[in-house]
Amino acid sequence: MARVCELTGKAVLTGNNVSHANNRSRRRFLPNLVNVHLLSDTLGQSIGLRICARALKSVEHRGGLDAFLAKARPEELSLKAKRLKRLIAKKQVSQAAA
Repeated sequence: MARVCELTGKAVLTGNNVSHANNRSRRRFLPNLVNVHLLSDTLGQSIGLRICARALKSVEHRGGLDAFLAKARPEELSLKAKRLKRLIAKKQVSQAAA
């Protein structure tokens, strides 16, 4: 499983450990991924996602999962999140028509 946030696309970065003697060795900076279940108001169900802690804070700031996905660019979303975004948009259109 890739170490990539499903909502923001944040992934592993690489860099150097630099010692006091200025010796350099390669290292990896891993994102702080957390398994969470977020509630979708439109769908009325809980959706399990693997997101970074920063994305969780952003979801809460924007007003929930539905609002976050509405504003998110498709390039940074995972396949699961893209499908969820389409499903929520379709449900909101059908609710507005009714």
